[in-house]
Amino acid sequence: MASSILVLGAGMVGTCTALHLQQRGFDVVLVDRRAPGQETSLGNAGLIQREAVEPYAFPREPGFLLNAALGRGAEVHWHARGLWQMAGSLWAYYKNSHPQPHARAAEGYSRLIAHATDEHDLLIAASGAQDLVAREGFRFVFRTAEAFDKAAQRADRLRTRLGVRSQAENTDQLAQAEPALRVPLAGALHWLDSWAVNDPGALVQRYAELFVARGGRLLTGDAASLQQQGAGWSVQTTEGRVDAQQALLALGPWADDLIRTLGYRFPLFIKRGYHQHYQAPVQLRQPVLDAERGYVLAPMQRGLRLTTGAEFAPIDAPPTPVQLAKAQALARELVDLGQPLPEPPWLGARPCTADMLPVMGPAPRHKGLWFNFGHAHQGFTLGPVAGRLLAEMVSAEAPLLDPAPYRPARFA
Repeated sequence: MASSILVLGAGMVGTCTALHLQQRGFDVVLVDRRAPGQETSLGNAGLIQREAVEPYAFPREPGFLLNAALGRGAEVHWHARGLWQMAGSLWAYYKNSHPQPHARAAEGYSRLIAHATDEHDLLIAASGAQDLVAREGFRFVFRTAEAFDKAAQRADRLRTRLGVRSQAENTDQLAQAEPALRVPLAGALHWLDSWAVNDPGALVQRYAELFVARGGRLLTGDAASLQQQGAGWSVQTTEGRVDAQQALLALGPWADDLIRTLGYRFPLFIKRGYHQHYQAPVQLRQPVLDAERGYVLAPMQRGLRLTTGAEFAPIDAPPTPVQLAKAQALARELVDLGQPLPEPPWLGARPCTADMLPVMGPAPRHKGLWFNFGHAHQGFTLGPVAGRLLAEMVSAEAPLLDPAPYRPARFA
């Protein structure tokens, strides 16, 4: 009889974990309160970022910190209550962003990222999702020569150390590559191995449809109802209470609330973000990050998507799309956005850890319970490789890579 397991959370990470467990013979029930890919996985920039080998560090430049504190710029916005609630985790994040600990985090992070496109490729082919994916990279664009030169030097280091391919483009080359840009810029870095998805939520849905087609069960339920039942676990769904021998939490930004009820206090925090779609009369050919202003423009099926930087706020705080208005004004300098679609801005949250590495592995004090969350900005990118690594741990296989840097016990 196959071992049974509940996977709670049907975003990119949870859906991919369910698929990989299923491939290894587990009887898997995937549970979420909404349809797959309709929460955090829905609202990102749609990038599978092979170049993202270094996690986002806490900014250390005094000018940047002053501007953030005073509410200037579009990169960061904060709520006083959010900073108060997250103070301990943010302080640990700041300390872990010093060069030496950040280098250690990047070592662990880069090992996961190295497998991101390969693992996505297998699921894209199996789910018939090729129509959603463009494999032509994306660009960081720069307004000043100083920032462009500094970024090009970093790109050279990443190419030498980690094999991350990129191509520097000067003002004329960028204008030719992206004629929709309406002003000359200092240049761009074209990351060649990253992929763009024109409907991120739809990609998760395709993966979930593959899971169901292979015999998996997808149920609507509330992760907060998770209970330990003897030697196993159970959760309440619309089809009644479902029991399994094991349970796995892939709840993204909602993981902290649930693990706290189980007695875990990990240094977790969230970064909220917004997006809006526009009826741009001329489309970009590839997504672009305005690297000195902190927002992304990405061509999507529904129009040109503008995504914002980080908002430090409680997950349940009312929307405050201050950054979106600022980013929109900056983006209109670069492209003709046209009119926004007649819909409210989307708001979601990124699940972050103070040491910038995801939480993946067995729960330290609960038998048969597994964690797979805390992937910060890269849950969409890392879902398939994170799912594979977790499934290998659950099934006691030789893992693709050493899971030690990601294990929950590091916080116990």
